[in-house]
Amino acid sequence: MTTTRLVEIDTPLGVAHAHVSRPVRARGTVVLTHGASGRLTGGDLLAVRDGLVDAGWAVAFVQQAWGVAGRRMPPRPVPQDAAWLPVVESLRTGRGRLPGPLVLSGKSNGARVACRTAATLDADGVLCLSFPLHPPGKPETSRADELLQPVEAGIPLHVVQGERDPFGTPAEVRTALGPERTAYVTAVVGEHTIRVTGPLVDAARSFVETLD
Repeated sequence: MTTTRLVEIDTPLGVAHAHVSRPVRARGTVVLTHGASGRLTGGDLLAVRDGLVDAGWAVAFVQQAWGVAGRRMPPRPVPQDAAWLPVVESLRTGRGRLPGPLVLSGKSNGARVACRTAATLDADGVLCLSFPLHPPGKPETSRADELLQPVEAGIPLHVVQGERDPFGTPAEVRTALGPERTAYVTAVVGEHTIRVTGPLVDAARSFVETLD
């Protein structure tokens, strides 16, 4: 049996929406968020949410405040992170708080915010879906510093990346992490939006099971 509820959370950027699916005796919690579209409609995100719930994990599927407000672009990292922190903190405290271990996860821009805030939120793991290592055609504009933040904090990191992702191939992600990486990179068929979702879900479930 799985219960579902909508949690509205006040943030500095307005109200965020957390769509919480919680199985009985949940094995832990994954807080999953969207990319730069600000929407929760992507087939890849929905497949990961459903796959994790089926595996016994509580999933808080979060539309960040800027997405709820209808903004077409995410804010800069500092205000975005400041609005993300109270969402996760609210879900993990008070009556009805979600259980640990805690995994922060997101697609693209959502993966960036998960990496940047993992240490502050004392996350037990970070699951990145299509991490945008650099803008298309601009490998010199690297976001490796964000990707490395969980690793440097000793937090397990798993990146699932499309083989032809113009924002960074799996090989580029592995190079950015370095030879001494304590992270996993799974290459799957696809580009930045992963449409063949079976291997994506399998990778997500395999990762969270290492934290259970």
